Amino acid sequence: MEHEIDRMLSNPYAASLAFVSVAVLALIVFLFFFEFVTRYDCWKEIRKGNMAVAMATGGKIFGICNIFRFSIEATDSVYQSMIWATFGFLLLLAAYFLFEFLTPVFRIDEEIERDNRAVGFIAMIISVSLSYVIGATVV
Repeated sequence: MEHEIDRMLSNPYAASLAFVSVAVLALIVFLFFFEFVTRYDCWKEIRKGNMAVAMATGGKIFGICNIFRFSIEATDSVYQSMIWATFGFLLLLAAYFLFEFLTPVFRIDEEIERDNRAVGFIAMIISVSLSYVIGATVV
């Protein structure tokens, strides 16, 4: 079966479809984990027009996809890229907790839920920036 999949992925169109499909499915799963650890309902807040939540969530989406980009460029198989992307996501999630923990002056999640756009913007930039650092470590 594995040889059959490898043969199919030798076609660039099939490989592209496979990588994109896996990345989209993983993005949904990874966003679910981010949704699970935040104190607010991302999609409910975005529906209400909360720009801080939209920026923070957009940064997470960009960060996850950027890590996938690096993992796809660095590996030859869908399996390897998925492993690296999952590892990168775990690092991004750990960075989220560090950001929350290392900001003792206020609670990040509470400020974002209150539509504090400055905090939402910083959260977005942290996710995007760290995705480049994490992605650069993919081998």
